[in-house]
Amino acid sequence: MRKIITYGTFDLFHFGHLEILRRAREHGDHLVVAVSTDEFNRDEKQKACVYPFEHRAAIVAAIQYVDEVIPETCWGQKAADIRHHGIDVFVMGDDWEGEFDFLKEHCEVVYLPRTAGISSTGVKLEVKTHH
Repeated sequence: MRKIITYGTFDLFHFGHLEILRRAREHGDHLVVAVSTDEFNRDEKQKACVYPFEHRAAIVAAIQYVDEVIPETCWGQKAADIRHHGIDVFVMGDDWEGEFDFLKEHCEVVYLPRTAGISSTGVKLEVKTHH
């Protein structure tokens, strides 16, 4: 079995999120998704989420391409997650191109193109301008 892992906040889940999960799953048989916790988003990413971790994790877990959801609690957990879960492929959006090349000693690293014209930031701006 070929196992894949990807990471994200997945706040205001949108079509771009669905597409990255679908395309990540194409790289193997079992997709693990690490969803950023509220504390990690607040303390490390300086990002406020609309939805709490439990809701974001439940939404991601309900997606047919996702086999397992784990919490992302810090930047440095990726190598340990890869070892612990027996990961073969690490997948991220190409906006992170090169940032995770250090993980190539543990598994294959793939950067996928983001879905054009869609982002959570764009969704938040759209919501604000329409109210």
